[in-house]
Amino acid sequence: MYTKLFLAGACFFGGTAFLQAQVPFKKIDTTMKLGKSGYRLTCSNKGTDKNTTSVSPIGFDKAVREFSFDIKGRITKAEVDDVNRDGYPDLVIYVMNNDSIPKGNVIGISSEKNENVAPILFPDIYDDPKLRIGYKGNDTYFLMEGNLMRRFPVYPADSASLTSGTGTLYRQIQYQVIPGDRGGYKFKPLRSYEFTKQ
Repeated sequence: MYTKLFLAGACFFGGTAFLQAQVPFKKIDTTMKLGKSGYRLTCSNKGTDKNTTSVSPIGFDKAVREFSFDIKGRITKAEVDDVNRDGYPDLVIYVMNNDSIPKGNVIGISSEKNENVAPILFPDIYDDPKLRIGYKGNDTYFLMEGNLMRRFPVYPADSASLTSGTGTLYRQIQYQVIPGDRGGYKFKPLRSYEFTKQ
């Protein structure tokens, strides 16, 4: 029963990202742990629009079984950390889409005392009028001390192209996991700053 609820949440996520991807994309079959608990993540990573992804919790209650869901895009990386700071391992998956704007997104899965799992919702950057200024994809994601970091180049107004290198302006956003409005958890922007690549 819970698996059905989780899959609905997983479909809500849509795609995901970490855009310093290595092309061609390789099949994902990796196991990540925090202590004795963690997750096995598998994905063929073949399709450009849809890929079925499977997650097998490790070291959880026997009632927590493997579950699968579809993602839009391809997985580029995944990490395990205690992002909600409850002492249990959480899975963070980065996916890159195949749209005209190479937008990244994040799929978060939290452990509920290793007795269940629940999605961690990730906000769409286009819903934030401040953070979306100059955004045209090419995201890089990584975890740092339990926080999710997102970095991308800031495009000048009315510019469709950007030459990377010295002088390129970047924006970095730090997300923190907080309780959701209807239970569960969500990523919330904590702070952001801009810097120029030297």
